[in-house]
Amino acid sequence: MDINQLSEIVKKKILNHKIIESVEIEDKSYLHKNHKSNQAGKFHIKVKIRSAELKNKSKIFSNKFIFKIIHKELKENIHSIQLLFL
Repeated sequence: MDINQLSEIVKKKILNHKIIESVEIEDKSYLHKNHKSNQAGKFHIKVKIRSAELKNKSKIFSNKFIFKIIHKELKENIHSIQLLFL
């Protein structure tokens, strides 16, 4: 899987929930290219999520909510993720 496929899958899964207004995904893998723990096929992504409901919840609740949605991708294709709630 490449980053474009991963981005589309993650975006589609997150947007499938009514409380999500928009999602932007940035590939940040280049920042970690020379790290020892860098693995081929695993990506570092930054996800900006616009959701009034999640922004007003605790960060732990909001993160867990998103992690449940994309658990398969986290396990198989994502090495690192940064979530921002707007």
